[in-house]
Amino acid sequence: MKNTINIQDQFLNQLRKDGAPVTVFLLNGYQLRGLVKGFDNFTVLLEVDGKQQLIYKHAISTFAPQKNVKVEME
Repeated sequence: MKNTINIQDQFLNQLRKDGAPVTVFLLNGYQLRGLVKGFDNFTVLLEVDGKQQLIYKHAISTFAPQKNVKVEME
């Protein structure tokens, strides 16, 4: 069976590895700016002003990194 590409995991992992600042837009309109420290199937661990915030993915609308993130599509 052919492996499927999981763009979400690749994107979040690259943000984490690069230590790239990111703005996370939540569905309620709130914005968080910080660094992705980890993630799993349901949550993203974000460091904001030196404090950790665990955000449920179902509450997230958009990730907007300050710089482009390289994601392999092959």
